[in-house]
Formats: sequence, C-alpha cells, structure tokens
Amino acid sequence: MAEREINSEIAGLSSTLASIESVIDIEKLRGEQVELEAKAGEPDLWNDPDNAQKVTSALSRVQATINKVTALRSRIQDLPIMLELAEAEGDSGAKSDVEKELDALAALISELEVQTLLSGEYDHRDALITIRSEAGGVDAADWAEMVSRMYFRYCERHQYGVNVLETSYAEEAGIKSTTFRVSGPYAYGTLSVEQGTHRLVRISPFDSQNRRHTSFAGVEVVPVVDQSDHIDIDEKDIRVDVYRSSGPGGQGVNTTDSAVRITHIPTGIVVSCQNERSQIQNRATAMAVLQSKLLEKRNQEERAKIDALRGDTSGSWGNQIRSYVLHPYQMVKDHRTDFETGNTQAVLDGDLDGFIAAGIRWRREKK
Repeated sequence: MAEREINSEIAGLSSTLASIESVIDIEKLRGEQVELEAKAGEPDLWNDPDNAQKVTSALSRVQATINKVTALRSRIQDLPIMLELAEAEGDSGAKSDVEKELDALAALISELEVQTLLSGEYDHRDALITIRSEAGGVDAADWAEMVSRMYFRYCERHQYGVNVLETSYAEEAGIKSTTFRVSGPYAYGTLSVEQGTHRLVRISPFDSQNRRHTSFAGVEVVPVVDQSDHIDIDEKDIRVDVYRSSGPGGQGVNTTDSAVRITHIPTGIVVSCQNERSQIQNRATAMAVLQSKLLEKRNQEERAKIDALRGDTSGSWGNQIRSYVLHPYQMVKDHRTDFETGNTQAVLDGDLDGFIAAGIRWRREKK
C-alpha cells in the first residue's frame, strides 16, 4: 500500500476549512456574537420573552459555530507539529495517531461543509419526527420499529438528544407509530431530508413459508416551534381525550389515565403524549407537538402556492424516497440522489451520513 501523503492531506483540509470560514464569514459571526452578548446582558431582556428567546437562541447558534470552526482550525494547525515530532523520533505509533486525527478531522470538516448548506428559516431548530407503519401488515409494523431504531442509533452517533413523546405498539410485533424529539444543532435541517416513505424488501420473519415481502414506513419531520412562532390554537378547535398509557408491559406502564390525545378539529391532526408523569405535563407536551405540526402545515401550504406558480411537480416515485433491499441481494438506495450502499446492516445501525449529505446537496441543487 502506498504511503499516505499526510502533509498534502493536511493542506487540503486546511484549504477546505478556509472555504467554509469564507462561506459562513467567521469574522462577521464574531461581530454578531459581540452584539448578541450585549443584548443578552441587558437587564430588561426578559421583559419581552419572545425577543429574549430569539436573542438567546441566536447567541447559542453563533457561539456553537464559532467554537466548532475555531477548534477545527486549532487541531489542523497542530497536525504538522505532531507529524514532525513523530518522524523525528521514528515513532510509528505517534504517526498512526496523526493519521487517525487526520481522518477524524476530515469527517468533521465534511459534516461542517454540509451544514453550511443549511440556511432555511427553521434548519437550526430541533426536529420532531413521527414514524408510522404503512402498507404491509405486521411486517410494516416491525419495519416502522426498525426505522425508529435506525434514527435512534444515528442520533447516538452524533450526540443528539432524543426524547420519545409517544409510541403506539402493534398487536403482534413492532409499532403502529412513534413520535420523538431530536435535540441538537441543525437537527431539523439535517433530518428533514429523511421525510418520506421508506420501503423494505426482505424474507418476512412472520411468514411460515419464508416468502419475500415488501413493507412501508412513513417518516414525517417537522421543526419544533419557537415561542416567537405565534401559532394560535383556539380551545374550541381542539378535542382532548385522556387514556391509560400503553406499552409492552412492566412497571413503566401507567396505572392512571395520564396519557393525552389532542385532535385539532379544523385540520384533523391528532397528536398524543404519554411519556410525562402527569396528565398536565402530557397535555402541555402534546400542545407543543400540535403547534409544530400546524406550523409545518402552514409552511407546506405556502410552499404549495409557490410550486403551483412555477409548475413544480413531484417525481414518478412520488413520496417514496428510499429502498432497503435485504433479499435477494443487499442494497440501500435513495431514489432522489441515487446514493446507494451494499452495507445494509451499517445503515440500519444508523450510518446515514452519506444519504443525508447527498440529500442536503440534492435539495440545495433543486432549489
């Protein structure tokens, strides 16, 4: 195997990071940080909670971006020194450490490069993800649970917080649906490209004749509402039902009617929450989820008007975005970007970076 041109790779990474610094205008961000810190320090800031929320959220985002870029630049600058010391001492272990650090930085800079494409109004927010079993019976319910596990593993890899708000279990296996919140920088912008129908082809473990089955799971991704979004919900437009939380069993299943289901009558949107300890907490969380879904519905209606004016039409695959084939061959393929891999197990274990990066770039090109 040819020896790596480490200095050349370091120079390439430094150049890529310089391009990112130029795109995000790091000096302008530092100026914004100073202004936002001054506003955040004003004694009367919280007299206007909506404005305070905007200021503190913006400051947090700017600080996180500056800290990330600064840390990456520092680590790149350290690499030539580490390499020089390793070569001077003839330490193969130290040189191996340099190569590992180089690979780690390459992955982080690639991730940051994709993040620079996330400039949508809500891209910086947390994401609210709902997964539902669609056509395919018990296989679809099992597939919906596999998809939720896939996203949980992805979030673990990226240190995103996950809070499961509600899960409806199927009778035989798997789930009918689940809703969970993903918290982290640009969680919505990153995961929004996953919205659509995910198709699974495999030998069904529930078929005694070992026949191949096709099943579907739907993924919905909406941004978590901000206090400044002003999504007003009239009490007379909602119906609130309480019920006993359900689950696979054990002490985690409530013995009181603390779970809450809210139906928004004008739109027919139904949301549920059962993870909190009290009915009041579950109602508050369910209302927040309903606000997020109403915000996304409003945004979709606005986008639909624009699409109608420009004659935008969906592709022949409709809402189906990705196929996961486990039999007769192994392949996961995205129908929008044509990105694919034969390592199906890695994908199901949360290795979605390639698909998400390709999706974000595809969306930017489409716009």
